[in-house]
Amino acid sequence: MANTPQARKRIRRNANRAEINGNRLSRIRTFVKKVETAIAGGDKAAAAEALHAAQPELARGVARGVLHKNTVARKMSRLTKRVASL
Repeated sequence: MANTPQARKRIRRNANRAEINGNRLSRIRTFVKKVETAIAGGDKAAAAEALHAAQPELARGVARGVLHKNTVARKMSRLTKRVASL
């Protein structure tokens, strides 16, 4: 158990941040899933629109430190290529 006031504060803060980051990651996954669903459906217009909505969410995940920038770059690249090939 934490003995110092600072360690106790860190435990509280880490719990709050974990909840916020988990929600943010879940939101990002939802946006990516919408793109993949549209791709699977074969609807290029819907897939392009979903991708356009997902890109800022992915970038925000990088800015907030939830995802690594190369991971997001790879995901965006692969999704863009799949939408373009429809």
